[in-house]
Amino acid sequence: MTRLNFASRSGRLMFSAATLAGAIAGALLSAVVLLFQSRGEPLAQWAAAERACAQHVYRSEREACMKQWLAGSRSTAVASK
Repeated sequence: MTRLNFASRSGRLMFSAATLAGAIAGALLSAVVLLFQSRGEPLAQWAAAERACAQHVYRSEREACMKQWLAGSRSTAVASK
């Protein structure tokens, strides 16, 4: 029966494999972060809209209020630049 001898592997090969795995993991993580940042509204704006529209009892009214509030905040941000 033959046993595999992993201790005889080259240190360079292991270092290269670990570096490549780290680079791939970093690229995937940064792609996911960029995807989340480029889609939708920032969480702080959503939280502010929820606080501003908390007086609405029905969900549909609250969502409409939040959409209107977010649209208003976007238009003032564009106008001020």
